[in-house]
Amino acid sequence: MELTELTITKAHEGLKKKDFSAVELCQHFLDKIEKADKKIQALLTISQDLAISQAKKVDKIISKGKEIPILAGIPCVIKDNILVEGVRCTAGSKILENYIAPYDASVIKRLKEEEAVILGKTNMDEFAMGASGERSAFFPTKNPHDLTRVPGGSSSGSAAAVAAKMTCYALGSDTGGSIRQPASFCGVVGLKPTYGAVSRYGLIAMASSLDQIGPITKTVEDAKIVFDVIKGKDEMDSTSVNLKSEILNPKSEIRNLRIGVPKEYFIKGMDPEVEKIIKTAIKKYQELGAKIKEIFLPHTEYAIAIYYIIVPSEISANLARYDGIKYGLSKVKSQKSKVKSLLDVYLKSREEGLGDEVRRRIMLGTYALSAGYYDAYYLRAQKVRTLIREDFKKAFEKVDFILTPVTPTPAFKLGEKIEDPLLMYLCDVFTSPVNLAGLPAISIPCGKIGKLPVGLQIIGKPFEENNILKVAQIYENIRSNN
Repeated sequence: MELTELTITKAHEGLKKKDFSAVELCQHFLDKIEKADKKIQALLTISQDLAISQAKKVDKIISKGKEIPILAGIPCVIKDNILVEGVRCTAGSKILENYIAPYDASVIKRLKEEEAVILGKTNMDEFAMGASGERSAFFPTKNPHDLTRVPGGSSSGSAAAVAAKMTCYALGSDTGGSIRQPASFCGVVGLKPTYGAVSRYGLIAMASSLDQIGPITKTVEDAKIVFDVIKGKDEMDSTSVNLKSEILNPKSEIRNLRIGVPKEYFIKGMDPEVEKIIKTAIKKYQELGAKIKEIFLPHTEYAIAIYYIIVPSEISANLARYDGIKYGLSKVKSQKSKVKSLLDVYLKSREEGLGDEVRRRIMLGTYALSAGYYDAYYLRAQKVRTLIREDFKKAFEKVDFILTPVTPTPAFKLGEKIEDPLLMYLCDVFTSPVNLAGLPAISIPCGKIGKLPVGLQIIGKPFEENNILKVAQIYENIRSNN
């Protein structure tokens, strides 16, 4: 088997048996990136020297006959809004084009403790604001299954790199669907953990009450391996928690499971082929004996509207730091003659450094938080968010898991929705409610329309990632055996 085809488990076994060295494995992936990424454009920065040095360290450990952790020597890529010390971190924006990360994010520290090999940083929609991968300030990433289509966003490069076998696995971030949606479009596995399950320290903030870091992988088993490494309490993030979730007994029969299918997730305008593939996947669980129940999440219809009030509001606060003074692009030196005041520095730096979508959301958020409008917009949106959370809570009293589509359509064409922000925002219609409720969810491949993948979303109770992964594994096994 070609080395770039290997899963984490198989690569780990190969390293232990000395079928190949960590340097050889790393070099295979670097060669694949050089060959394939000219067309796909999934990576913004390739950290070749760092990767080779990390791989050499693993080979040294193996040569001494010592045991290695499961991620040791396994190549990965990191979304470019997660800090890796000494490596450029742009968040897909011109304003941070030359920013070098001064420290490691907590998830990176945990990967480095496992002796993981970091190949580079992946392209993304600017500051994670986008659902297609076209909002990067540098270049759009393309879908490996069809180069005329989008890979999804905002973790576009991470999903595309895994799908194109340029990496063994990747880290992404998910604020309204940014791991699950590109995973669905690219036909890979994407896990969005419960809010607080993974530390956000070292993640460049977009909307702090929704952002979560998670893995994008080739298989469900790989997603569990990476999640187990990055999860847990971190003293640098007060919202993070220790996980003590019950694990679904592997011997327990699936017929004891109750699976909810929300009526609101099968909407008018949805691609009929997507609907058919999702319902076929749900039927597979029913054939195995799971009890399928129709459930109602009545406030789902308001999710997109309130998401695009809460998120821009938090963006307007979080992005205030990009002022042309502290770090990043500054117009103090380059336009001295035109800069007459501190306000000019702010305005010119942000005007040239931030893209259209980022500025749009900053303005929307600032308006929603302004005097006289705060109660009418932001406060009301937070109240409806509570109702969405309650909908899920009531549903989980009757069912163990909820199965839905990830997106209403497969990957759309590059440029198709870029001029219409509302059409683009609707891509998050099935994923954003999960973030608003702070729940865990996974996207797994469940079929194709032509050559375009379709993803099934499995939503679970808070901090029950292990159970979601187990249920996802059941379906993955069915598909691989057919």
